[in-house]
Amino acid sequence: MDMSDGKADIALIGLAVMGQNLVLNMNDHGYAVVVFNRTTSKVDDFLAGPAKGTHVLGAHSLKELFTLLKRPRKVMFMVKAGKPVDELLAECMPFLEKGDIVIDGGNSHYVDTERREAELKQKGIFFIGTGISGGEEGARHGPSIMPGGSTEAWPEVKGIFQGISAKASEDGLPCCEWIGKGGAGHYVKMVHNGIEYGDMQIIAEAYYLLKHLAGCSADELSDIFHSWNQGVLNSFLVEITAEIFKFKDKDGLPLLDKILDVAGQKGTGKWTGISALDLGMPVTLIAEAVFARCLSALKEDRMQAEKIFPQPVAQTKVDKKACIEGVRQALYASKIISYAQGFMLMQAAAREFQWELDFGSIALIWRAGCIIRSQFLNDIKKAFAKTPNLSSLLFDDFFRGEITNSEPAWRRLISLAVEHGVAVPCFSAALSYFDGYRMGSLPANLIQAQRDFFGAHTYERIDQPRGTFFHTDWSGTGGKATSGSYSA
Repeated sequence: MDMSDGKADIALIGLAVMGQNLVLNMNDHGYAVVVFNRTTSKVDDFLAGPAKGTHVLGAHSLKELFTLLKRPRKVMFMVKAGKPVDELLAECMPFLEKGDIVIDGGNSHYVDTERREAELKQKGIFFIGTGISGGEEGARHGPSIMPGGSTEAWPEVKGIFQGISAKASEDGLPCCEWIGKGGAGHYVKMVHNGIEYGDMQIIAEAYYLLKHLAGCSADELSDIFHSWNQGVLNSFLVEITAEIFKFKDKDGLPLLDKILDVAGQKGTGKWTGISALDLGMPVTLIAEAVFARCLSALKEDRMQAEKIFPQPVAQTKVDKKACIEGVRQALYASKIISYAQGFMLMQAAAREFQWELDFGSIALIWRAGCIIRSQFLNDIKKAFAKTPNLSSLLFDDFFRGEITNSEPAWRRLISLAVEHGVAVPCFSAALSYFDGYRMGSLPANLIQAQRDFFGAHTYERIDQPRGTFFHTDWSGTGGKATSGSYSA
């Protein structure tokens, strides 16, 4: 690190915990960082506290911050997504010059990133929208980083980003690689968060079934999840769930049982669902995970409904051992479906926005540092390495075999849950999607007939070439309805 000229390699604006930890991480890897915060007292507190004894520099104005930077000047924003990013960008504009690089490291919507990158490009300024996953701990010791935007700027920040990122235990590769142009980085981070919603919900459903059907105690749940973490379900979320189950409150009882069953959310799961609808991709598990959180928020309604509607009287006796194995298989199969849907959504986005996404590389950079890190991602990398244009993970030999093996127990488990009146929205959505995806014939022909009946929306015929559309006067009787041919 060359500090002889007193200049910094990169600036970071926004000293909340994530920002502070990224700065300390950069400092650990030999980069000189200058920091600024709108509340300037935070700069002094940071330098006197967590950053004491480091090479971190402080600035008390944006003008001072920009004078302390080496060229090309790199400025990273770690502020709340939305309007605050635009406001900060406007404040920085008087100091930005052609060739400078602005980095947005927050959870920004990819649409905003596309707009900002295009606007700054006209001024000769580069913009990078960077997804960062791993929470406070990841930011400090190595997150998963998903940069996208101005491709020309990547060589200038590659060393810093890959240096501070997590490294995969399997091969030591950095969990950071260039995602693509425009809003690609933030889009992939958005899908990552959507998958995270799904993972958390299916784990929650597994917990509830084990507790209420199999009758597992908190200690048993901890042991079960710990054992699962040694196999194909190995992941950060399964690991921390095992720890949560065994954590006791001051009175010695499980703390989990005292936490209100109302789940919060910050919007990235919702964005994933909206994008899926816009692109016409059935990302059903993630959508159900978002709606499950919305349903959890209706606590008062649920309490009232519980008094009105009695639980169904189940006829099937629960075999504890079989139930535990069924939950494991359902969790694994549902996870496969969730990731299959997530990658299909990214493929659809790549086609729509003309991004050249490397799906195997995306799987690799999620292996460490991020919330959804798991052993499972290596199998996804292998699938795309074998078949780069793979349209669905379900067509890969490995995943096809895993789904086939889990299917019988998965079906029995969901049937048991339905009979006992235990809601399993994501387990059920995953199975319904699988059944729909594997059926060459669906009842959509009736929907097309209905649409043509009331709105003359036309339909295609199975005995005619695809792309030829027909309309029928459905008021005709005696089989004399007429059809007309319409080109697509």
